[in-house]
Amino acid sequence: MPWIKILHIATLLCWCGSLLYLPALLLGSVKPRGASSFHVPAPVILRFLFTHVATPFALLAIMSGTLLFIVGQLTGGWLVLKLAAVTGMVFCHVLCGGLIVRLEQERLRGMIPASALVAVVAASLMLAVLVLVLSKPFD
Repeated sequence: MPWIKILHIATLLCWCGSLLYLPALLLGSVKPRGASSFHVPAPVILRFLFTHVATPFALLAIMSGTLLFIVGQLTGGWLVLKLAAVTGMVFCHVLCGGLIVRLEQERLRGMIPASALVAVVAASLMLAVLVLVLSKPFD
């Protein structure tokens, strides 16, 4: 069981990091920049990060968390709240994907507030998960 916890924590850290980084990249991509010899179109980098980094880590974190829940026979009121917060994080992940598609289609209206909102909500949900897991208030 310790290896499942290690896998869960490691993949969760990577997913949370990418879930914070994606809105930051979106915010940076909306603002026009000067020409650079190292310029790579932002949507290409964003799509790569979303599909090849964030999504696999999200899936691994959710699968390892589910396995941890089943093997460890975890129960408690805190777990329901934690799963609700994780569901919110998944929703933020999906919203990042939608914002990337909007950026690729060059529909930039409202991108800055939407990206900032996703970042704030995702960070708040991550903090809620951390507090719930460490304190287990309704155990």
